[in-house]
Amino acid sequence: MDALVVAGPTAGGKSALALALALRLGGTIVNADSQQLYGDLRILTARPSPEDEAAAPHRLYGALAAREVGSAERWRQMAVAEIQAARSRDSIPILVGGTGLYLRALVQGLAAVPDIPEAVREEGRALHRRMGGPAFHDLLARLDPEAADRLAPGDSQRLVRAWEVVTATGRTLGEWQRATAAPADAPRVAAILVMPARLALQPVLAERFRAMVAGGALDEVRRLLALGLPDDLPIMKAVGVPELAAHLADCASLEEAMVAGIRSTEQYAKRQLTWFRHQAPRDMPTHRILREQYSERVLPEIFAFLRQFRLTT
Repeated sequence: MDALVVAGPTAGGKSALALALALRLGGTIVNADSQQLYGDLRILTARPSPEDEAAAPHRLYGALAAREVGSAERWRQMAVAEIQAARSRDSIPILVGGTGLYLRALVQGLAAVPDIPEAVREEGRALHRRMGGPAFHDLLARLDPEAADRLAPGDSQRLVRAWEVVTATGRTLGEWQRATAAPADAPRVAAILVMPARLALQPVLAERFRAMVAGGALDEVRRLLALGLPDDLPIMKAVGVPELAAHLADCASLEEAMVAGIRSTEQYAKRQLTWFRHQAPRDMPTHRILREQYSERVLPEIFAFLRQFRLTT
């Protein structure tokens, strides 16, 4: 195996597990979370602390500025370079994150969907504006049930993308993805999926979000808004940003904003759990599933698993 993947929903303990493995194995931790890729929201995206980042090599955290637009392909190219660099130092690359599309792009490649005519793209955007998210989601469910099942009604960008692909090509995005060949530089990976029960995650998510606000997340969002960025940039849609921005605009009390932010975080975790249950890349079959949050007592089990693939000395 070329690399180790630690994946799963937010707040499952992935970062702590990755750090424990990196310290034990001499590994290099590579970020695979689309929100932690940006440098402006360390607190709100639950990025590893400066102390943790200093304890072991961490790569691709805060790699993009707020004005930049990240993508799965851009991240894949950066991640492949970091994997190769780590291995050249005899360091085990440990990819950590909950962005399933990034991991799929890494090991399976991105779907070679033909260019979508601009007229279809404009029609999709106009249709979404006219119908609204929930009604558009219902429409997509009739055309592409698989995509609708894994996408939230508020995920306008991905909903429109799924609609335009099936409308323009007659094939769903999932069908295109399954027909995609893995890129030549795709690493062979062993994966550890940290998959606690959704109900077990909920109190942890609520407590963490409140701790983020108490620890400075509101100031982070205030500084982000001061940049005057367009609302459609990825960072402006990061979990918690719209909710806290509403409070800063005097459109919601702080308690209302926190309740909304917690609800948004729970919905995000639910989507991640659903993806890893049903959409995990076909070329990432070698995995161990933890059905609980990470704790040190699972390390013997993890190392027994890794020894099968000669990732340990």
